[in-house]
Amino acid sequence: MRIPRIFTDQPLSSGANLALTGSAARHLVSALRMSVGQEITLFNGQGGEFAATLISTAKSQVEVGIGEHRDIDRESPLKMHLAIAVSRGERMDWIVQKATELGVTEITPLFSERTEVKLNGERLEKKLRHWQQVSISACEQCQRNRIPTINNALTLDQWLNQPNQEAQQLKLVLHHRSDKTLAQHQSPKNVCLLVGPEGGLSDNEISRAMDKGFAALTLGPRVLRTETAPLAAISIMQSVWGDMG
Repeated sequence: MRIPRIFTDQPLSSGANLALTGSAARHLVSALRMSVGQEITLFNGQGGEFAATLISTAKSQVEVGIGEHRDIDRESPLKMHLAIAVSRGERMDWIVQKATELGVTEITPLFSERTEVKLNGERLEKKLRHWQQVSISACEQCQRNRIPTINNALTLDQWLNQPNQEAQQLKLVLHHRSDKTLAQHQSPKNVCLLVGPEGGLSDNEISRAMDKGFAALTLGPRVLRTETAPLAAISIMQSVWGDMG
């Protein structure tokens, strides 16, 4: 059986014992039916991972002994920030999950002119926590040891008007009526990709983004859905500039 990978936000150190509770314990005991003596891998997003062995099991808590630290880094050399308008239904979950698998390091949910999803207050906070958990679960599956940051949701104008601390960042906005492709840009180490909702960003929004230093980008002659376009763009970037062959 493949050794399960479990994320915990607790400090990890070789030789220590650790109690796993909540969904992690339920997953190991109820879903995977693991028993004392079996091995798992632990990571906490601080880099690397730890071998661990189950010491005791119960439905609500699993105690593990932490073994050796493995200094394994599976992060792409290309730092990627995905800023994307919130989509309806499960599309946003899909985007967060797959963008995490593809190596995105940061995701900012946005509200634009054509965003149909209405979220605020407690509902928005709950969604942000949910998307962070989706990203964590994707890291457990794809063997990343660092968790992408899910930023607070902003309106597009709030986000565009934030001071940009990334001087060398290549900023791109998907625009199917553009004729500029990835091949026309020099190889960057840091990319920010802006993607609209169903129906896309308005012409005014694209213009405002370009006023803030974004370059329009097309992926080809076909108009892609909002959940397809960012994943296609990220995959191409990872192939051309990152670590995907």
